[in-house]
Amino acid sequence: MGSGTNPQNGKGWFRALSFKVSNWAGSYWAFVIAVGLVVVWLVTGPLFGFSDSWQLVINTGTTIITFLMVFLIQATQNRDGKAVQLKLDELIRAQTKARNVFAALEDAGEDEIKRFEEEFRELRQSGLPRERAVREAARRTQDD
Repeated sequence: MGSGTNPQNGKGWFRALSFKVSNWAGSYWAFVIAVGLVVVWLVTGPLFGFSDSWQLVINTGTTIITFLMVFLIQATQNRDGKAVQLKLDELIRAQTKARNVFAALEDAGEDEIKRFEEEFRELRQSGLPRERAVREAARRTQDD
């Protein structure tokens, strides 16, 4: 996992934990265990007379697990999203004909994104050949 997992940097242990827990939680065995726990809980219902305490066990357990998993999965998604974004940025910058303005599009305002959407919609509707559409898009950017 690289240098990001070094516990001495303060965040490494959390990254390592969130990565491992997210991977495990999405596994076949995690699902089997979860189903098994629910089945055991259901089977014990008659033993406890389907009491409020019996219901509270599953409610409390699932609430706590869900609460913690939200943060762990979000941390993993944030890291994965940043990694994908950096990869896309590198691909855009490596292309000589690509507009570098798209490399930082995640930081753009809604108006700018809508303007790009409209631009590409117009280019698609005009039926321009690919090379001509790219030149037209580049020209529009230079005119701005």
